[in-house]
Amino acid sequence: MSILIEDVLLGGRDTNVFIEGNIIAEIGRKQEADIVLDGRGKACIPGLINAHTHAAMTLFRGYADDLNLQEWLEGKIWPLETKLTAEDVFWGTKLACLEMIKGGTTTFNDMYFFMEEAARAVLEMGMRAVLSYGVIDLFDEGKAEKEIEATQDFIRSVEALKSSRINPALGPHAIYSVSRGTLESFKEMAMDRGFKVHIHLAETESEIKQSKEIYGRGPVRALEEMGLLGPWLVAAHSVWLADADVRLMGERGVSVVHNPTSNMKLAVGRAFPYKNMRAAGVNIALGTDGASSNNNLDMFEAMKLACLLQKFYTRDPTVLRAEEAVRMATGGGAAALGIAAGKIEEGKLADVALVSLRRPEMVPLFSLRSNIAYSANASAVDTVICDGKILMEDRRVDGEEEILRRAGEIARNVASR
Repeated sequence: MSILIEDVLLGGRDTNVFIEGNIIAEIGRKQEADIVLDGRGKACIPGLINAHTHAAMTLFRGYADDLNLQEWLEGKIWPLETKLTAEDVFWGTKLACLEMIKGGTTTFNDMYFFMEEAARAVLEMGMRAVLSYGVIDLFDEGKAEKEIEATQDFIRSVEALKSSRINPALGPHAIYSVSRGTLESFKEMAMDRGFKVHIHLAETESEIKQSKEIYGRGPVRALEEMGLLGPWLVAAHSVWLADADVRLMGERGVSVVHNPTSNMKLAVGRAFPYKNMRAAGVNIALGTDGASSNNNLDMFEAMKLACLLQKFYTRDPTVLRAEEAVRMATGGGAAALGIAAGKIEEGKLADVALVSLRRPEMVPLFSLRSNIAYSANASAVDTVICDGKILMEDRRVDGEEEILRRAGEIARNVASR
């Protein structure tokens, strides 16, 4: 299957993008293709990469807002999560995929439960994903064994799918909820088999205190002692860090995921140390977190809020420019997850979004990157291609009516259990 996107804005000029199979094969020349898309009045951008989320938590959107973090998590979210079924996670993930596709996201990095069902949802929706079973053993040796076994079972289930679009990862929840033994076993699996390790890291001040109580040092130094700091580590949040922690993460090749909307909504108490991260050479990606702490999966909104938070916090309007936010949402995520995407270049994976320029908020067009980061929102996305297949055209996604109906019914049912 081949696709030609004709006369689309790319790199400051109108050109043609030819996709063959799942690869961007050529840029520039018009040629015959099985499908021809009219790119006039549209810009071609890389598919966005949501590098940290809990997709099925779309079912909790708006359920427990405006609470402090511990009350929200321990009093509302965790009790509701104990009532979830595999089918709930399947439809919650399908709803998340639908929302992300409609917002130009082609890849996401997810950590949750019943992840075999999440993988089935991703497979059906046509997206690309790195999926991890969320491990919480609470320092219980018996539970740790079961959680490691559940992780291995999940990895085998993903590998059995034989899909190049879905990769398994390891998902220790956080250093305060997962034992040293489990973390060290994951380090061995990451090094031996090349898995990414997706973890919440230094999200709150209380996490720093807990880590020092448990390990005698902060979370970054504790992970370093266990050998977990490395290019396999994808650390979500990473807000409460000392300068030395940041430098160490840069030296070890760790990728971090900034989640500005969630961090502000849950009032974690400090802004992401962007300038220090950049200076240390840390690869930075962007995420939305789950829809219960955001409350959407709109990566355009995440780009804008990332920029504004840094400018406000540092009192410097030049910090985190539009082009840097766009890179975080595309190439930064691709580097973190180890996929050949994040750029519109020949030889890259055909993960592409077409953004309409014929919208009031996109006119005039002095700078596409500025309009993408500051002006656009998810509804500006017209067409989405992932792995060389069209997932949305003219803002229509196959099966969206059923997804909205079923997910809405299930969310109400879960809340009433």
